[in-house]
Amino acid sequence: MIREDATIDAGELYDVANALGMTDQQVRLCIKRLTAEGRFSQEGRGRKAELRATEATRGVIEPDLEFVRYMHAQDRGRVSWDGVWHLATFGVPESARHARDAMRDAILRLGGAPIQGGMYVSANPWEDRIRSTATELGVNDHVTTLTTTDLVIGGIDSPRALAAHLWPLERIADGHHRLLAAAERYLPLLRTASHTERLTIAIASAAEFTRAVEPDPLLPPQLLPQPWIGTAARAAVAACWAELLKSEPAQPIRLFRWYSDVIAEVASPATAHP
Repeated sequence: MIREDATIDAGELYDVANALGMTDQQVRLCIKRLTAEGRFSQEGRGRKAELRATEATRGVIEPDLEFVRYMHAQDRGRVSWDGVWHLATFGVPESARHARDAMRDAILRLGGAPIQGGMYVSANPWEDRIRSTATELGVNDHVTTLTTTDLVIGGIDSPRALAAHLWPLERIADGHHRLLAAAERYLPLLRTASHTERLTIAIASAAEFTRAVEPDPLLPPQLLPQPWIGTAARAAVAACWAELLKSEPAQPIRLFRWYSDVIAEVASPATAHP
């Protein structure tokens, strides 16, 4: 609900929270905690207050726009797979357990699938991000990246069969089915919804989008069942967010402005990069 000027109208926040089943007391406690942590400052009291994101918060709220850009480029058939598998392996010592766990979590967030102890694979180029994370964690000396076009796991060598073996495609598809159903339900409602109802739908659609795309490794179409439900689901939610921007006030929600800008960019002739 953070707007373009990095503020949140507390009255709108309470109304939306109520619509989503939260009490005023829960909202007050959340605001109190966020201000105590230095993530927001508050001017005024109660529903008449205005919350302002601090610099620390502004630095972390922007979504991974490169991820969104690549996602929609794939959906438009503007990214093709070159048959190369990208592997990363690491052997971080027990004395740096925290860094080891953080490295593993980062690789999984990038869509990596475990092959065996300390070795992960992706169908997309990820070397720059792997190295950047390893450098940030101070474990660059313990991380190796490599590529191959000859990947065989347990006798499986077909790329599409490997993808089905390595990633939980059915569970990922289920998340996109839920996203598509939600977007199709929300779009007609948005055209006649009140301001509070629109904000509530915005929050609900963003949450459903996150649940669907976070576990999605963005595999190339050549490795996925066709037609792939993720393409239809993302197009449907993009239509919802475009509708949200049509009648937004002078201070629209940042998230949907970012998202719509990226989609417009991908629709142009520019080349997409992962």
